[in-house]
Amino acid sequence: MELRRRELQGEPSGWDAAVHPVLQRIYAARGVLQPDGVAHRLQRLLPPQSLGGLDAATELLAEAIRGDWSILIAGDYDCDGATGTAVAVRGLRMLGAKHVGYAVPNRFVHGYGLTPALVDSLQPCPQLIVTVDNGVASVAGVARARELGMRVIVTDHHLPGEQLPDCDAMVNPNLAGDGFPSKALAGVGVMFYLLLALRAKLRGQGMFAAEAPDLSVLLDLVALGTVADLVPLDFNNRVLVEAGLRRIRSGRACAGIAALVECGKRSMATLCASDLGFAVGPRLNAAGRLEDMQLGVECLLIDDAAQARRYAGELDTINRERRDLQASMVAEAEVMTAGLRDIDSVGVALYEPSWHAGVVGLVASKLKERLHRPVISFAPASEDDLEHLRGSGRSIPGFHLRDALAMIDARQPGLIERFGGHAMAAGLSLRAVDFPRFAAAFDAAARELIAPERLQAALYTDGELPAGSLSLELALQLRNAGPWGQAFPEPLFDNLFECAHWKPMGEGHWRLGLRDPRDGSIHDAVMFNVGTTAPPSRLRAVYELVVNDWQGRESPRLLLRHIEEPM
Repeated sequence: MELRRRELQGEPSGWDAAVHPVLQRIYAARGVLQPDGVAHRLQRLLPPQSLGGLDAATELLAEAIRGDWSILIAGDYDCDGATGTAVAVRGLRMLGAKHVGYAVPNRFVHGYGLTPALVDSLQPCPQLIVTVDNGVASVAGVARARELGMRVIVTDHHLPGEQLPDCDAMVNPNLAGDGFPSKALAGVGVMFYLLLALRAKLRGQGMFAAEAPDLSVLLDLVALGTVADLVPLDFNNRVLVEAGLRRIRSGRACAGIAALVECGKRSMATLCASDLGFAVGPRLNAAGRLEDMQLGVECLLIDDAAQARRYAGELDTINRERRDLQASMVAEAEVMTAGLRDIDSVGVALYEPSWHAGVVGLVASKLKERLHRPVISFAPASEDDLEHLRGSGRSIPGFHLRDALAMIDARQPGLIERFGGHAMAAGLSLRAVDFPRFAAAFDAAARELIAPERLQAALYTDGELPAGSLSLELALQLRNAGPWGQAFPEPLFDNLFECAHWKPMGEGHWRLGLRDPRDGSIHDAVMFNVGTTAPPSRLRAVYELVVNDWQGRESPRLLLRHIEEPM
């Protein structure tokens, strides 16, 4: 692992003296040089008017509300899709729609998105379908819905293919020519923007006898879906996430999110974006991976706290099963890829007939981190369909995964049955008999598109913390700053330490006292998943400076992410 220091993108200026100089430096390394760049007020949210497709979509939705149509939200089976579905159902009901239902495809029965199979399962047929976090690739599904007399609005954020579905309206910031400045909206963010535009249209049409509904009550859901989908936290997304976190911290989260936070043993009062990503999102995602995301959506829609806790408990149980299954599959994948660096594979495709299709993306993510190569993991499409495979891939910086799949598809038509996704994550399906041919094609594409130097794993840090600055004051400022996340990374530091003392903690974890040789101060530290070996007596540690809250007493702690013995 090569350690690299983030470079300042300019000189910070205009900051209040109360903002720690280290935090000013951290912001400058992320391109934020002045306080205005972290003033995440809702008033600074990009206006909806610049998002393409809203006029047609809001006109049709306004007609549906006036005509008392039946509206069905067609969601997706991940956290972004589940939160987006809940935002759509709650928001449309707030805006006057009386007959709003939802459907989420079962990945093992219907496949991904608005498929013909999902459309045919809708009984009775709704008058209007609104997709969330899917639909841009649902050419056949939209055609089937239109054939049956349904109107269709597609809201999505995934990259479009060569052919778009013949829908009544489409809202997607990533369509060619769309002028919306932020292309990083998650699916739930696109839906929230549609609701903002719809409220403005209905207000202009005199639909509200009193004050228009306050849609900010949905921002806890928007924040969760945005963080969990790992979209870049550009300024606009940070505004959305910070507003949602403020609602949660103030005790105004919906019952389902409150229950999931409780299950994850996190504090509502100090919840941060990483808690959404690591404690709340996975519990919601587990339902879509192993069973049916309907349970997750119901958890987010219910207003009864006791029922929400029951749903969250069920999701927690499923998530424990997911973790066990994932650990087993990752162990098998590591055996399969042992020595892979020695045989010069660049694009890695893995397939094991016993694997679970709902967990292959997590396997790809773990192997990508270990190998620092793009990885796609495959499993049978279902227990009853061993002839087709479903794959989920994760990439490294500099290799656009969806574009690579498009290149393979263009060069070998028919090899891939279906694909879609983003630069860093994508999904696809193909015939089991074609797996060897795809594996070779994927490796060839990766060799062609990835420069050799990009295969060297690098860990970027914000440099050394000065002696005496590993304080509770700075730890609190770092916790309250951000929100940190994808493309706006959590601060990491690296310093040389001496191990003053240590002891095992739980199974395979360390609790340490690290001495700073510059001033002799000793700092509390922990490191997880390190096995049974002892730490070295001298080490360079990459760490987060966090707040340890134990029995109401706060203290600074170093959360170690990587260690190595100094040269």
